[in-house]
Amino acid sequence: MTPLQHYLALSVALFCIGAWGVLARRNIIVVVMCLELMLNAVNVALVAFSNYSQVIPGRGEVFVFFVLGVAAAEVAVGLSIGIAMYRLRERLKVDELDEMKG
Repeated sequence: MTPLQHYLALSVALFCIGAWGVLARRNIIVVVMCLELMLNAVNVALVAFSNYSQVIPGRGEVFVFFVLGVAAAEVAVGLSIGIAMYRLRERLKVDELDEMKG
């Protein structure tokens, strides 16, 4: 059986790669993909803790469904902003999103 530390190391690595992508990239599609990577890293950690927990089995999997719901909403909003920005500017740079402020 694989130890819990291996799953957590994978989760931390995926989260750090996603955080670096959010902070370093300018393309909104890449930023949304990196946010998804960060949410999936959280899902890996939740399932790993759930599998190694003896108190209430399956609790982590329930939280994963909530995270997937949030991820779906985030993708819908992020891609709609990206489409609106592309129609306005014909570029997808995150730095130029200040024109959409209200």
